[in-house]
Amino acid sequence: MNRQRLATAAVVLGLLGSLATSAWAGPHDRETAPPRRVTSVSSEPGSTTALTGYTIQSTTKVSDPPADISSPGYPATGWYPAGSRSTVLAALLANGVYPDPFYSTNQQKIPKGDFQVPWWYRSDFTVADTSERTYLDLSGVISAADVYVDGHQVATAQDVTGAYTHHELDVTSLVRSGTNTVAFRIRPNDPDKNLTMGWIDWLQPPPDQNMGIVRDVLVRRGGPIALRDAHVVTRLDVPSLASADLTVKAQARNDSGGPATTTVSGSIGTTTFEKTLTLAAHETKTVSFTPSDVPALHLTSPKVWWPAGMGGQPLYDLKLTASVSGTVSDTAQQTFGIRDVQAPLNSDGARQYRINGRRLLIKGGGWSPDEFLRWDRTYVEDRLKYALDLGLNTIRLEGHLEPDEFFDLADRYGILTLPGWECCDKWEGQVNGGEPGDKWSAADYPVAKASMAAEAARLRDHPSVISFLIGSDFAPDATIEKNYLDALKAADWPVPVVAAASANSSPQLGSSGMKMTGPYDWVPPDYWYAKREGGATGFNSETSAGPDIPTLDTLRRMMTPAELDTLWKNPDAKQYHRSPSSTFGTLKLYDDALTGRYGAPTGLADYVRKAQLAQYENVRAQFEAYERNATDSSKPSTGVVYWMFNSGWTSLHWQLMDRYLDQGGAYFGAKKANEPLHVQYSYDDRSVVVVDNRHTAASGLTARATLFNPDGTQTYDKSVTGVKVSGDGAHSTALTLPASVTGPATTYLARLTLSDSSGKEVSRNVYWLSTRPDTLDWARTDWYYTPTTSYADLKGLSSMAQVPVSATASTDASGDTATTTVTLRNTGSGKTPALFTDVHLVDAQGKPVLPVEWSDNEVALWPGETVTLTATYRTADLHGSVPRLRISGWNTPERTVPAA
Repeated sequence: MNRQRLATAAVVLGLLGSLATSAWAGPHDRETAPPRRVTSVSSEPGSTTALTGYTIQSTTKVSDPPADISSPGYPATGWYPAGSRSTVLAALLANGVYPDPFYSTNQQKIPKGDFQVPWWYRSDFTVADTSERTYLDLSGVISAADVYVDGHQVATAQDVTGAYTHHELDVTSLVRSGTNTVAFRIRPNDPDKNLTMGWIDWLQPPPDQNMGIVRDVLVRRGGPIALRDAHVVTRLDVPSLASADLTVKAQARNDSGGPATTTVSGSIGTTTFEKTLTLAAHETKTVSFTPSDVPALHLTSPKVWWPAGMGGQPLYDLKLTASVSGTVSDTAQQTFGIRDVQAPLNSDGARQYRINGRRLLIKGGGWSPDEFLRWDRTYVEDRLKYALDLGLNTIRLEGHLEPDEFFDLADRYGILTLPGWECCDKWEGQVNGGEPGDKWSAADYPVAKASMAAEAARLRDHPSVISFLIGSDFAPDATIEKNYLDALKAADWPVPVVAAASANSSPQLGSSGMKMTGPYDWVPPDYWYAKREGGATGFNSETSAGPDIPTLDTLRRMMTPAELDTLWKNPDAKQYHRSPSSTFGTLKLYDDALTGRYGAPTGLADYVRKAQLAQYENVRAQFEAYERNATDSSKPSTGVVYWMFNSGWTSLHWQLMDRYLDQGGAYFGAKKANEPLHVQYSYDDRSVVVVDNRHTAASGLTARATLFNPDGTQTYDKSVTGVKVSGDGAHSTALTLPASVTGPATTYLARLTLSDSSGKEVSRNVYWLSTRPDTLDWARTDWYYTPTTSYADLKGLSSMAQVPVSATASTDASGDTATTTVTLRNTGSGKTPALFTDVHLVDAQGKPVLPVEWSDNEVALWPGETVTLTATYRTADLHGSVPRLRISGWNTPERTVPAA
């Protein structure tokens, strides 16, 4: 986030304060106890069992002492069931206490005051015997918790505080054979006062500020010797990739009251190793295995992990066992990948990432979890698959660091991740004058260091993790930086550490090599080609043209008819589904540009279709500009993170796809820009450029550029043969369009095609352009946008004649997956193309089937042309209905055809 966005915090607080006084009658007055759910804990040494769920209740409704609440058999009458990872509000939503918070302003009606007091979480678990030691292993507590087990307090809120700190509590002396109870008294969260999570201007923040437990609480079992902190340090020989050295490390801890001798044995694949050591009572020692100890840990021809599109994603498994007198005391397992990450600063001071010795342009998006921090593996996996479909290689997590499974999925799919701390709250309060986050007290420094240590230990073996950003809008001061770096070093952190996501420096790390220049609101497509501000030079950690209006299907799911009416009629209206920030509260900048360039909307449907067209051209231009400039000799682009990849709720801005995973212009504009071998137009110098995002070079290509008036009259045509381009993101200029062409209309179309040596078309790209350019007032650039003083005239698109498009479709199902294939044809009798033809897969009720992966979409067809598209999706998402295709376009009448 940009620093000047901090000024919006007062707006956020004022909005939330207005919610504090509403009554909450009814739900708390239930007189029955929720269904009894008891977790059966394994007795196997080395086992970890997640508590399966909780019952929760406000402390204002519970007067019983903690000893009673945390004892087995407590009735918990009127309490609510909660998931194993659940905020308070997430549990209440799951219990139907409130209507859909994503619809209209429902969330605004939820009383904030009910979450300004502690809440109880309690869970029962059974232990078959007490011969093993028992520990509670937890993190993800927001904001802090007093912890009780079987009537006894085992930790205070001063001990268990911070969303990311990790805690292991030895409860062996308390646990009994049979049923046991753990209870947490969760403190309210204030991201300006606690080192937790906050939202600032991403979305309307939840009234409970995410108080709760959002990661699994594990019950660990083991013998006298505990194994902890198992990990593998890898050293890959670069650039040959011919060998790799592995060092295995772990902590062996004697939890007994006397000395003990243990044998620690392990394996990676077929390679085995072991050591015997003696530990005094309560002593901890590091046990390590190196290639000098175990020659087989020097691997020849290692299986190297690559980002998607650059190679495979092989993973290795480490298994360790600690035994005492031949009896297993504890076990540990860890999955890891072998890869090398370097990110030096180039001659321009920009950070340039290299993976396994190969340079790559970071093309990413900013990640948002669900607003209520609900974990849904399938939903997360669907979004990560969308990232691959879009041709992105990186996800940036600014705080809101997801559970382990997220990074497991990123490893599996080859998606790079850039985790780091967040801006604009307590995390940066010490270095930004305390606005809005409070300055740190002495108690905050160890919490921050412990948070860094815990996240470093959790993330270090994931090959998808390629950095940690220890600052966002600001770099930490010397004391905080040292604490972070000490924690990272102690954890054997293997990849670059970056001072900030903005152009700031820290005392030890120096320059971040990144910029955070926005924009965050509307700018025209040609903005991205300027090598200044947010334009395509250096590493831009968060940037986009702001609003991304969802499809009409989604808008109707999230807004009332009256709100939809306001959406297209009143640019000055405060939009609840945009942001609590006064800066981003309305769509005025966006709507003024939409009207200025495309003409005033005539209704909601017209507004949405113009929005999709505008978002397609703008998102495409952003990625295309950064791709074209990636291999420039002067001021190259090295990274771009679209702000944002997704939203945690039903939003009108900062998203490449919407909450329900529907896809519009922003999505398909990004997908087009990032295709593997790509022909594109440059808004700054009119060049037609071929970009090769593959590793292999291409030659014998033919690039063709044809210009048309909106009625289809051709005004220019040129082909260039023998085009060749190197791989790894290199580009080659095929031709340059003339500055003027005889007979063009003010609005015109440019069709670019790229064919291989056999004549097969491998890339097609269609632009709508104007002889009157958008004009930017760079001198008046603000932190979130650059003003546009005059707009390109694209109103001529409205004169395009209606063109019929025929469609034939069929569907094949294989297992749980179905593929629908559709062939579109422009059957018009004139010259006019069918522009921006969209195909939506829908069920029998006309509702979109989501998620879905299209081979291409929102395509342009000239008379007589055909294109075949495929859509792949889960068969179950049809909900038993027959698939249908809804076809529409800029100048194509909407109709629906069967696809069975």
